[in-house]
Amino acid sequence: MGDSIFNCCYVPPQPPGEEEHRRSRRTEIMASNSASISPNKRFLIFFDFDETIVDETSDDMVVEAAPGQHLPGWLKDTYRPGRYNEYMQRVLAYLAEQGVTESDLRSIMEKIPASPGMLTLFQFLRTRPAHDFEVVLVSDANTFFVEAWLRRAGVRQLFHRIFTNPATFNKNGRLVLRPFHSHECQRCPDNMCKQVVVRDYVARRTQERGRPYQRIFYVGDGANDFCPALSLGPRDVAFPRRDFPMHRLITETHEAMPGEFKAVTVPWISGEDVIMRLRKLVAE
Repeated sequence: MGDSIFNCCYVPPQPPGEEEHRRSRRTEIMASNSASISPNKRFLIFFDFDETIVDETSDDMVVEAAPGQHLPGWLKDTYRPGRYNEYMQRVLAYLAEQGVTESDLRSIMEKIPASPGMLTLFQFLRTRPAHDFEVVLVSDANTFFVEAWLRRAGVRQLFHRIFTNPATFNKNGRLVLRPFHSHECQRCPDNMCKQVVVRDYVARRTQERGRPYQRIFYVGDGANDFCPALSLGPRDVAFPRRDFPMHRLITETHEAMPGEFKAVTVPWISGEDVIMRLRKLVAE
């Protein structure tokens, strides 16, 4: 691993026009409803969606709606590294051409199983005192997939904010997917760097609250969850799914560059592993 990993979200100086546009876009992203969240929350907890909240990857599951439950080779061959969002735009267009409806997609999303212990973890968070947890979801899926699953599971109201790729149905019934933002991170896919999202959100909320959180937690599984976890401090906790890419990257970093990854690391197999650590921390 090179040092570039840890500088992945450095944004070089830009012409004033571009920088102004970037700031306004981030402000637009961050502004929605965050000021209405209680300023008294002690802890901030971020969740990934695919293979963290749910036990599958939603983009993979949607293929079940395709004829024969598989995509044609010519379509799969259009994928390019770092441009998965663009690839999924083509997949969704193909599914619409095959007659796949909004109802079909929703049904598939609603049937994805939760990861082990995850609904128990959500119940724990819901029953905590109102000043304990501010809960945020950061996902490289899309608004339709995420909202469909959360509402079916009855946990949508737990999440104060959701950051994911915009997706809306057009007049022809096609789900149109757009990138979340642009960024300069060399590690992350072109459409989303979760570290940019996490850093911006924490900075904005800290300013709105007038004080920092006691601790920040991040629950994830993938390589793109490693990037935001790098921004956590020594009092914060990263919860990587055991033996998934986020966990392996943290382990490799500890071995190759001791001290670079600052957060406490608590691997999880079940959401109940997360509950056990949270119980101890909220009692301190």
